[in-house]
Amino acid sequence: MNDMHLTEREQDKLLLVVAADLSRRRKERGLKLNYPETIALISYEILEGARDGKSVVELMQYGATIINEEDVQEGISDMIEEIQVEATFADGTKLVTVHHPIRPKRHADEREDQ
Repeated sequence: MNDMHLTEREQDKLLLVVAADLSRRRKERGLKLNYPETIALISYEILEGARDGKSVVELMQYGATIINEEDVQEGISDMIEEIQVEATFADGTKLVTVHHPIRPKRHADEREDQ
Protein backbone atom coordinates (compact mmCIF):
# COMPACT_ATOMS: atom_id res chain seq x y z
CA MET A 1 0.00 0.00 0.00
CA ASN A 2 1.34 3.42 -0.93
CA ASP A 3 1.46 6.02 1.80
CA MET A 4 -0.57 9.15 1.28
CA HIS A 5 1.75 12.05 1.94
CA LEU A 6 -0.68 14.76 2.94
CA THR A 7 0.34 18.24 3.96
CA GLU A 8 -0.92 19.59 7.26
CA ARG A 9 -3.45 21.73 5.35
CA GLU A 10 -4.70 18.67 3.44
CA GLN A 11 -5.04 16.75 6.71
CA ASP A 12 -7.04 19.64 8.19
CA LYS A 13 -9.36 19.67 5.16
CA LEU A 14 -9.85 15.91 5.39
CA LEU A 15 -10.72 16.19 9.08
CA LEU A 16 -13.18 18.97 8.22
CA VAL A 17 -14.87 16.73 5.63
CA VAL A 18 -15.34 13.99 8.23
CA ALA A 19 -16.67 16.42 10.85
CA ALA A 20 -19.04 18.05 8.35
CA ASP A 21 -20.34 14.67 7.22
CA LEU A 22 -21.07 13.70 10.83
CA SER A 23 -22.75 17.08 11.39
CA ARG A 24 -24.93 16.68 8.31
CA ARG A 25 -26.01 13.19 9.40
CA ARG A 26 -26.91 14.41 12.88
CA LYS A 27 -28.83 17.36 11.43
CA GLU A 28 -30.74 15.04 9.09
CA ARG A 29 -31.69 12.90 12.12
CA GLY A 30 -33.14 15.99 13.77
CA LEU A 31 -30.37 16.49 16.31
CA LYS A 32 -29.39 20.03 17.18
CA LEU A 33 -25.78 20.82 16.29
CA ASN A 34 -23.18 21.91 18.82
CA TYR A 35 -20.48 24.54 18.25
CA PRO A 36 -17.84 22.41 16.45
CA GLU A 37 -20.47 20.66 14.32
CA THR A 38 -21.92 24.00 13.24
CA ILE A 39 -18.53 25.47 12.34
CA ALA A 40 -17.54 22.31 10.45
CA LEU A 41 -20.67 22.15 8.33
CA ILE A 42 -20.67 25.82 7.32
CA SER A 43 -16.91 25.81 6.66
CA TYR A 44 -17.14 22.69 4.51
CA GLU A 45 -19.98 24.13 2.43
CA ILE A 46 -17.96 27.30 1.82
CA LEU A 47 -14.91 25.31 0.71
CA GLU A 48 -17.02 23.21 -1.64
CA GLY A 49 -18.75 26.30 -3.00
CA ALA A 50 -15.36 27.78 -3.87
CA ARG A 51 -14.40 24.52 -5.57
CA ASP A 52 -17.66 24.70 -7.55
CA GLY A 53 -16.73 28.15 -8.84
CA LYS A 54 -18.86 30.42 -6.64
CA SER A 55 -17.49 33.89 -5.90
CA VAL A 56 -16.49 35.24 -2.50
CA VAL A 57 -19.61 37.42 -2.41
CA GLU A 58 -21.86 34.48 -3.31
CA LEU A 59 -20.27 32.38 -0.56
CA MET A 60 -20.62 35.16 2.02
CA GLN A 61 -24.35 35.21 1.29
CA TYR A 62 -24.71 31.43 0.97
CA GLY A 63 -22.90 30.85 4.27
CA ALA A 64 -25.79 32.49 6.14
CA THR A 65 -28.38 30.12 4.63
CA ILE A 66 -26.88 26.74 5.55
CA ILE A 67 -27.99 26.53 9.18
CA ASN A 68 -30.74 28.36 11.06
CA GLU A 69 -31.39 28.82 14.78
CA GLU A 70 -33.63 25.76 14.90
CA ASP A 71 -30.73 23.55 13.76
CA VAL A 72 -28.40 24.37 16.67
CA GLN A 73 -28.32 23.89 20.42
CA GLU A 74 -29.43 26.78 22.61
CA GLY A 75 -26.87 29.57 22.79
CA ILE A 76 -24.83 28.45 19.79
CA SER A 77 -26.10 31.20 17.49
CA ASP A 78 -24.98 33.81 20.03
CA MET A 79 -21.50 32.26 20.18
CA ILE A 80 -20.85 32.47 16.44
CA GLU A 81 -20.83 36.06 15.22
CA GLU A 82 -18.78 35.26 12.14
CA ILE A 83 -16.99 32.41 10.44
CA GLN A 84 -13.85 32.91 8.38
CA VAL A 85 -12.72 30.28 5.91
CA GLU A 86 -9.63 30.39 3.72
CA ALA A 87 -10.82 28.93 0.43
CA THR A 88 -9.04 28.23 -2.83
CA PHE A 89 -10.50 29.88 -5.93
CA ALA A 90 -9.41 29.72 -9.57
CA ASP A 91 -7.42 32.93 -9.07
CA GLY A 92 -5.90 32.07 -5.70
CA THR A 93 -6.67 31.68 -2.02
CA LYS A 94 -9.07 34.15 -0.42
CA LEU A 95 -10.63 34.66 2.99
CA VAL A 96 -14.40 34.28 3.03
CA THR A 97 -16.10 35.90 6.02
CA VAL A 98 -19.71 35.09 6.85
CA HIS A 99 -21.22 37.54 9.33
CA HIS A 100 -24.00 36.20 11.56
CA PRO A 101 -24.05 32.79 9.85
CA ILE A 102 -26.90 31.44 11.97
CA ARG A 103 -30.12 33.30 11.33
CA PRO A 104 -33.71 32.87 12.47
CA LYS A 105 -35.51 30.28 10.37
CA ARG A 106 -37.68 32.82 8.55
CA HIS A 107 -34.59 34.73 7.31
CA ALA A 108 -32.87 31.56 6.15
CA ASP A 109 -36.03 30.48 4.30
CA GLU A 110 -36.33 33.88 2.62
CA ARG A 111 -32.73 33.70 1.37
CA GLU A 112 -33.27 30.21 -0.04
CA ASP A 113 -36.34 31.41 -1.96
CA GLN A 114 -34.35 34.12 -3.76
